[in-house]
Amino acid sequence: MELKKATTFEEQVELLRQKGITITDINSCKDFLSKTNYYRLTGYYLPFTKKEETQCFIPINFDRIKSIYAFDTELRNLISFIIEKIEVYIRTQLAYYHAHKYGSEGYMNSSSFSNKHNHSTYLKHVKSCISENSNTLIVKHHNEQYDGHFPIWTIIDFFSLGMLSYFYRGMKNKDKTKIAREIYGVNYQTLESWLRCITDLRNRCAHYSRVYYWIFPATPKMPNGVKYIPTRRLFAQLYMLKMMYPEKDKWNDEFWKPLIKLVKKYKNDISLKHLDFPYRWKSMLRHK
Repeated sequence: MELKKATTFEEQVELLRQKGITITDINSCKDFLSKTNYYRLTGYYLPFTKKEETQCFIPINFDRIKSIYAFDTELRNLISFIIEKIEVYIRTQLAYYHAHKYGSEGYMNSSSFSNKHNHSTYLKHVKSCISENSNTLIVKHHNEQYDGHFPIWTIIDFFSLGMLSYFYRGMKNKDKTKIAREIYGVNYQTLESWLRCITDLRNRCAHYSRVYYWIFPATPKMPNGVKYIPTRRLFAQLYMLKMMYPEKDKWNDEFWKPLIKLVKKYKNDISLKHLDFPYRWKSMLRHK
């Protein structure tokens, strides 16, 4: 197929109209499109279209799409704040456990990991982390004072969340079991699932990608005894964050209350069904 040609902002306005979207203020619409990539908006009117069609099947105003877009932006910012604390906590726990079990530089030895662990690929990732941060004071200090040797509690701060997930997945089952049980009271398969899912969620937030009406590639596993059946929509990810959050006493103030306030702010334009929020979502996300 031949690639589509570039369109002007005026042409983009007309394209939106052809999709059945009402535009009451053309100049305002053009201004918004000049600041927001037209292609980014396509996902925000997907809930109002039929499968395999681009025409909106119910009347929708462009102002509502802008409002849903704004809600999605604020929601991502809130989620990012929560993920940051979880990520720091995971780094701390993994580094602490591994250092005391295998030594400060045990993370460089293949014997510290399972037989399924691809150690050569892992070492390439580690060296890449060091190279990408070669101008930092920490790397310069260890290159000058320790001949380029880094204890795990310093190098792990350079690991991405995806790298942390890779690191944990490659550990021996007995180590993964102990860590998962001690920090979350779950089995290691559940924690592996959470790390996979939180990596996907974090990457979408970090790249300003849509989470509203988004189908995630993986579903987080639920611990034994949890009756909720997760889906690949956003609510399951938020429920997972609640279980992973290290400061349980702060969860309600730092996420639950702001989320309720955010939903109330945009209640006339968003639909919680698009996020797969169940009827009891408030009580389910609240820490008792």
